[in-house]
Amino acid sequence: MHNDVKEILLSEEQIATRVQELGAAIAVDYKDQEVVLVGVLKGAVVFYADIARAIGEDMDVKLDFMSCSSYGDGTTSTGVVRILKDLDRSVEGKHVLVVEDIVDTGTTLHYLLDNLKARGAKSVRLVALLNKPERRKMPVHVDYVGFEVPDYFVVGYGLDYAEKYRQLKYIGILKEEVYQA
Repeated sequence: MHNDVKEILLSEEQIATRVQELGAAIAVDYKDQEVVLVGVLKGAVVFYADIARAIGEDMDVKLDFMSCSSYGDGTTSTGVVRILKDLDRSVEGKHVLVVEDIVDTGTTLHYLLDNLKARGAKSVRLVALLNKPERRKMPVHVDYVGFEVPDYFVVGYGLDYAEKYRQLKYIGILKEEVYQA
């Protein structure tokens, strides 16, 4: 796995520090409010678990998941968003915080955020570990950004290529020959 990584972009320590900072900011913003964390499967699962703990034990937090796709096994968005797994409970009248690994073209998240607003959520915000604003095709406001990253294909800490590399503790740049083969 490590041989397929060209360069480590963000270390395990950098990620851990930033997740704690994001959790503290979220805890302040949602103080004394119930919030539903909606994790976007599968990529966000590692970040989701860490951010849920970083928010702290004093908040009323509910956990739920959705799975959407506009990528398949490729490296570029198809532009067509499909919900593969929906929420287990209603978000009507609830504060929703969507937890995502990376905001790239914005296609999936634009659809997902609009979908959650249409379900009557009291508020919908987004926390993303990584943001690639230069690749944006659809408007998406990221309320809490972990890191802005350049336009490289990145893996690790939940991010994958063809279901590989999610377990890496860091975020690395995948060698082009791996995904262009």
